[in-house]
Amino acid sequence: MISYKVLIPDVQELVDQSMPRERSSHRQVPEGYVYTQYHPMEEIYQWMTQIQKSNSELVTQHYLGKTIENRTMYYLQISQPSDKTKKIIWMDCGIHAREWISPAFCQWFVKEILQNYKSDPKISRFLQNLDLYVLPVLNIDGYIYSWEKDRLWRKNRSPHMNGTCYGTDLNRNFNSSWGSIGVSYNCSSEIFCGSGPESEPETRAVAQFIERKKSDILCYLTIHSYGQYILTPYGSTTKPPSNSEELMHVAEEAAAALMGKYGTSYKVGSTSLILYSNSGSSRDWAHMIGIPFSYTFELRDKGTHGFVLPPDQIQPTCEETTLAVTTIIDYVDQKYFPAGAVMLTSSSLGLSLCLIVVLTWTIS
Repeated sequence: MISYKVLIPDVQELVDQSMPRERSSHRQVPEGYVYTQYHPMEEIYQWMTQIQKSNSELVTQHYLGKTIENRTMYYLQISQPSDKTKKIIWMDCGIHAREWISPAFCQWFVKEILQNYKSDPKISRFLQNLDLYVLPVLNIDGYIYSWEKDRLWRKNRSPHMNGTCYGTDLNRNFNSSWGSIGVSYNCSSEIFCGSGPESEPETRAVAQFIERKKSDILCYLTIHSYGQYILTPYGSTTKPPSNSEELMHVAEEAAAALMGKYGTSYKVGSTSLILYSNSGSSRDWAHMIGIPFSYTFELRDKGTHGFVLPPDQIQPTCEETTLAVTTIIDYVDQKYFPAGAVMLTSSSLGLSLCLIVVLTWTIS
């Protein structure tokens, strides 16, 4: 007698639609990479190599670390040559295997930056001051497993209890109030936090790299799904960070920019207040080590399709999210590199001295 509504008549059919029809292990990425499809990890590896070759003046590919199954983690650095001392925006995607829209967004975002940096004044301006570091897939082993074995797999593939259960939730494995709330110590659980903070090689690779670069990183962005949220620190406590008002202001501006594209509504706030409490998240950890701006995006949708977001929603999701992300980056750029500020290079300093001499001579 309970009333109900069928949201998805056939989930398997939806899963099949997300997979490319040709699933050969030797399938080559075509010249015209299709950003409105989901891609298996092999193709994302090929895309990273190809995007670097095609944009060698701007893009470099760098080694980050190894996964538990010994796969290589790479990130892309987008850097416009400059005499200025530049800061960093970090973005990672695919920390949870089943959230396919997340890696799809990272790829889309890189494409948009590279296609528009010469014509878009906002992108052109912030690339003069900021380098973008993009990790398209953090949880590579889990992502591959979600393609080959279990579409709704979440964790990485680390073995526990002599191989009787597998996987750690990598977003509960960072050293931010680790293991204190919203986690499980049962390795069979989807929210198993691992044997200790940074116990997983994937988490450790990211954390060690960010630690080394933290004085230069102004903003940490981690992309997830689903629910349509822009989340600020913290998830493990209701005590707000010291710059809470500014974090909220920027997030609200980003949500407004996102809504302006297709009318998609995002909720903004700290995880503990508007979603649920959890410890060990990369967003909280990044802010705790001193990175001033740190956000988690939970992309479309609100639960109708959930983790199995249809491919026809990739483009609108990525378009609107790009507007939100560039709004945040633009704010950070203008805060730390105000337009009126002049950075004197050796050449500009010499020109200034020449002008002073000429003006002094004229006046006298």
